[in-house]
Amino acid sequence: MQIAVIIAGLAAALLLGSPLARLLPDASARFLGRFAPDRAKRRSVTFTIALVALSAKMAKADGVVTQSEADAFRDLLDVPDEDLDNLRRVFDLTKHDVAGFDGYARQIRDLFKDEPALLEDVLDGLFHIAKADGAVHEAELVYLEMVADIFGFDPQAFLRIKARHVHDGPLNPYLVLGVHESMAFDDIRRAYRTLVQEHHPDRMIARGVPEEAIRIATERLQAINEAYAEIERLRNRPAAE
Repeated sequence: MQIAVIIAGLAAALLLGSPLARLLPDASARFLGRFAPDRAKRRSVTFTIALVALSAKMAKADGVVTQSEADAFRDLLDVPDEDLDNLRRVFDLTKHDVAGFDGYARQIRDLFKDEPALLEDVLDGLFHIAKADGAVHEAELVYLEMVADIFGFDPQAFLRIKARHVHDGPLNPYLVLGVHESMAFDDIRRAYRTLVQEHHPDRMIARGVPEEAIRIATERLQAINEAYAEIERLRNRPAAE
């Protein structure tokens, strides 16, 4: 997805004085429609705008945007060099917009209410950007937890998502996979295989998931594989089993 489409759509919404959700029902939707007439492209635009808007609000919560975070954002969205200045301007506009992050988060939740997996992708994308400078800071964690709550994730689900990105101590592979340490290994293996099927990039491509979400899923699948490999080690199971 060309970032120029994203920039144009978000700029239109901001100029109209409207938060994210109004991209779809008002005049800015028609503006976007000229660039993204089909549903797949519109979903990609909307998903990317969600990352732009909530990343900007996260930067405001944290108080600073490091170069490494900016680089992570650029890599995630595959921004061409010629669009960097425009993206920065839109990012700053969103960061200083009078609308609170909670309004953006609720609108994103409503836009993807039938696709909770995409809401998880948004959270994973935010974690990806937040941790790029080597740590997810306390203000960022508080912000991410509040966004997750608005998205409808319960505290345990948030801990599972967080575990893929932040280790308060040694890696808890059981939490990453959403399983219990007391479970039989065969049950854990079945849960692992289900997660691999659900989050494999090839399957997501077949479902028409936005390309930005596929990049996020690739990183998530790596975390799932690493967690399962650690459980194999802890259970003294051969990796090939």
